[in-house]
Amino acid sequence: FKEIFLDSDTKIALISSAPSDIPDDWFLTNRQMAEARETVNGRAGSKRMMTHAIITPEAPGWLEQLDAAIELKPDSLKGYTVGDNTHKELARYPWRMDSEETYKGYEKALAAGITNICVHKGLWGRQMDERFPRLAPYARVDDVAQAAKDWPQLNFIIYHAGYRLDDPEWALAEFERTGRIDWVTDLAEIPEKHGVTNVYADLGQIFAQTLVAQPRICAAIMGQLVSGLGADHVCWGTDAVWTGSPQWQIEGLRRLEIPEDMQRAHGFAPLGEADGPVKTAIFGGNNARLYGIEQATADAVLQDRFSQMRRDYLAQGAQPSNQRYGYVRRA
Repeated sequence: FKEIFLDSDTKIALISSAPSDIPDDWFLTNRQMAEARETVNGRAGSKRMMTHAIITPEAPGWLEQLDAAIELKPDSLKGYTVGDNTHKELARYPWRMDSEETYKGYEKALAAGITNICVHKGLWGRQMDERFPRLAPYARVDDVAQAAKDWPQLNFIIYHAGYRLDDPEWALAEFERTGRIDWVTDLAEIPEKHGVTNVYADLGQIFAQTLVAQPRICAAIMGQLVSGLGADHVCWGTDAVWTGSPQWQIEGLRRLEIPEDMQRAHGFAPLGEADGPVKTAIFGGNNARLYGIEQATADAVLQDRFSQMRRDYLAQGAQPSNQRYGYVRRA
């Protein structure tokens, strides 16, 4: 609560999870996420929290589990095409976005009025191809276009923008040599190549990692996504609280601009001012449209209990933890 709603400018958050073939190793169950949403919104007195329901196509009983999840009224669905992303060495049920089995889930979602399908892609460095060759094809974005063409009623929101997540210096050198970024460029080219308008990129983990490690590749990613998908199809996501309070990332995008030499070489338009149309759309406008956040809901957030708590907190002198969460590798 403090990291998201007091120490950042975030107004509405979406709580997520990740599945595992080991039942006890799900980050959060679908029911736990739904209960957290109700707790947060009840205490705030407004819509401050939304939630995913996790889908696991190809796993035994997954459609029955989806039926149970839909009863919890999730705001969107999310899946990991590599299956068990936590224990990749044990993953038994990878899946494709464009398979007949997965389409059964889309049909259920649409019937329930759920139109946002979020899919984890990328974050799969070249060394992962050798370690997990059976899963490697499922990490790519080559199944996105057909699903988008077959299901124009749905929005396919690709998390981490499909970025491969290799060494940032190598990625920058490859971009400068070829003009391409694995697999961001492939994702950005889908609308023009396949004539679809329902493919979106969520920045997720990649903005945090590239902004710190190599801001030029971060700028290149933003340039390609805005150029290919459109500024109205790039969505803000921070993967917080893995990376602590999202405020530092918010400040990072407010300040980020595509270097002029990169703009000239690749035809990228400037990202513009922090409160300009491009960044305003990315920060909130696009997600608000996708999730049906109306002006009355937005106005209520600004007057709710959490807003008053934040005003009091800032007046007393904010004390951010500056803490990063997540895993640390042991020797």
